[in-house]
Amino acid sequence: MTKKENSNSIQRNSSKDFYRLSIQVSLNGLSFCILDTVGNAVLETEHLIFHKELAPHQLLKELQQLFEKYKIGQIRFSEVVVIHRNPLFSLVPKALFDPEELANYLKFNTRILANDHIEFDELEGYDLINVYVPFVNVNNYIYDLFGEFVFKHYGTVMVQSLLNMPTNGKGPVCYVHLSGQQMDITVLANKKLLLFNSFEHTTPEDFLYYLLFTLEQLQLDTETVALKLFGAIEEGDPVYDLCYGYVKHVSIFVPSDNSYSMTHLQGNAIDFTVLNAL
Repeated sequence: MTKKENSNSIQRNSSKDFYRLSIQVSLNGLSFCILDTVGNAVLETEHLIFHKELAPHQLLKELQQLFEKYKIGQIRFSEVVVIHRNPLFSLVPKALFDPEELANYLKFNTRILANDHIEFDELEGYDLINVYVPFVNVNNYIYDLFGEFVFKHYGTVMVQSLLNMPTNGKGPVCYVHLSGQQMDITVLANKKLLLFNSFEHTTPEDFLYYLLFTLEQLQLDTETVALKLFGAIEEGDPVYDLCYGYVKHVSIFVPSDNSYSMTHLQGNAIDFTVLNAL
């Protein structure tokens, strides 16, 4: 048995596989974290944002370089989870879902190619299916490295995590997650999903347009709906200040998760979905 030097050291080539790895991949960035299930602590994390949107083969190259930097391939994991973040998805009620019709669920919402490989996730307990296009080259690379692993779409983790959180009220809540130029809007009411969608914005005004348009389509009153912003945003940011002028109840959402020790990370932020996928 290999003895750990301290609670935050990572054992490589160890006979004990008590680490979990969560990876999020997108054409705009990468992130990962390693969880020690014995010490119940996040040991390592990284978040990269690309200066421009990459092609899938460039994304794979960046992932390989990240793995080499942290020697990820030398670590034994009890579980590996890959999260695919892209706009190529569609949520389908379970009652209307047919696994033989995957392409038809996507073709009206997004541009897909004839040779795209399509997968789907089930949101457990909520009768919803998320149909999406994963990054096949990334999946192949992870499989060659670790063997069997779990992969999901970003929206699956986001929606399921927010739905599973305790709530103090029954009124509608609009969660908006920001990362780079992508905004993800999740609207919940009475523990039910009203909407999940992603938009690309370049200015605070773009952000406000998509937000107000979404609220209008759902017939939600800006005087009563609770708007909770999280991710790459804080009070005083231009987006926050602009929203505050149009929506009465605006706040920064700080997910409460005291399950894992992260004190040694010196304030490094971990993506909401990367942590909640473990």
